[in-house]
Amino acid sequence: MQTKIKTIFAIFTLFISVTSCDDYLDLRPQDGIIREEFWKTKEDIQAAVIGMYSSLLNSPPGVGDLSMPQYLFMHGELRGDMIAPGPNVTEDQRDIMNSNIMASNDLTNWAIFYRTINYCNTIIDLAPTVLKNDPTLTQVQLNHFLSEALAIRAYLYFTLARTFKDVPLKLTATLTDEDNFQLPVTPQKEVFAQVIKDLKLAEGYAVESYGDIASDKGRITVYSINAMLADVYLWNDNFQEAFDAADKVVKSGKFGLIEASNNIWFNTVFAKGNSIESIFEFQYTKTNLGPFYGFLTFRPQFLASATVLEDVFGVDFENPANKDIRGERTALVPGTNEIYKYVGLDNDTRKDLQDADTHWFVYRYADVLLLQAEALAELNRGSEALAIIEYVRLQHDAIDQTAESIGTDNKKEVIDYILAERSRELAFEGKRWFDMLRNARRNNYERLDILTDAALLSAPPEQQQSIVAKLKDPNSHYLPINTYELYTNKKLVQNPFYK
Repeated sequence: MQTKIKTIFAIFTLFISVTSCDDYLDLRPQDGIIREEFWKTKEDIQAAVIGMYSSLLNSPPGVGDLSMPQYLFMHGELRGDMIAPGPNVTEDQRDIMNSNIMASNDLTNWAIFYRTINYCNTIIDLAPTVLKNDPTLTQVQLNHFLSEALAIRAYLYFTLARTFKDVPLKLTATLTDEDNFQLPVTPQKEVFAQVIKDLKLAEGYAVESYGDIASDKGRITVYSINAMLADVYLWNDNFQEAFDAADKVVKSGKFGLIEASNNIWFNTVFAKGNSIESIFEFQYTKTNLGPFYGFLTFRPQFLASATVLEDVFGVDFENPANKDIRGERTALVPGTNEIYKYVGLDNDTRKDLQDADTHWFVYRYADVLLLQAEALAELNRGSEALAIIEYVRLQHDAIDQTAESIGTDNKKEVIDYILAERSRELAFEGKRWFDMLRNARRNNYERLDILTDAALLSAPPEQQQSIVAKLKDPNSHYLPINTYELYTNKKLVQNPFYK
């Protein structure tokens, strides 16, 4: 037992302490330690998988003080139309919100993503060697571990490609100092193809359940893989495949929407987490608190835009008690516009700072339902798409003021209704910018208006025309490669918009 504890501790020490000041992907290991001391038992693999998930939660040394969910929040929200600068916003954050982005902006740093990708690659490359060392490890058990590493790697590359477009694609572990760190970018289309390949392989290996709720919601399962597949298929305009992937989640019978009621719904879905609506959540606990209290409440860097309550969730001026349960004191606090979803205990009370353990929500059931609705709309099955929207609205108490009466054969209006409903359902969950961009870029940017209209709504008046002019260049929709990465890797070529 003592040996096992030392092994697990050593794995964690390796995963959180390995840094390098001169490799752009931040992947360099300590030579020898991986092969010589680890990868002998299935407990070693399990420790490595735990380390992989741990790296998704906390900011590692050498990558600043931001955690993965903070990057996911900012990459998915700052360029959308639902966020306003808070009193403690940084200049780098404000610049991204105002489309005044430079390669020196610290928020374009991708090191934290590649660090975790290397943990995934290490598991994928070295875990199979344990089969010959540990007779208690079965191929099925090994495949389950591999499915987790494959899916997490796929999710991170999917996120990078949506954020930066073309990125280096490294699929092998960095195990020695002789590894090649001079890697060119891979086109976004090829990155997406690799993501799908990884997810399909992971799907065949994955478990349906680990036997406990926290693991089923906090680790990769076949259902979180299908949620990701539905998402990435939509980015590839593979609409039937997106529908089919979402349908596997729907038809599993494992998930549902809780009928909304004050306090109970908010507390169950968000404050406690791991509800029947949850598919995959990053698991914070009272011994490992989330980052949200600090940057959203204690020293708020971001607020909900002033118009969000009325324009997104709607206000019934004749009956103020008639409210969309997802809006007031769920997504935000009226008056102050504080983003509340990650800090509330219920609709009336915030969590104490020492209890701020709200999870990061990667995929929820309503998200997958609305992804399926988007696929249906693109397949010219508008009536079925609208039925999904109405189901989500009914379960979560959307008010009549935000209802839309549109023709089932009007694809543009159906898509706009889906986007509006996703803005209500998934407010401040790192989805908004990617939802808009995914739909705007389809059919050679046939719907560029989705981005330009949002800019006109949310940008400072004196900057609206400048931002709209920038948005007309598709290369501006992706962040630049950070100056440090360009300096350390001479094979990288900057996004042409930022040259």
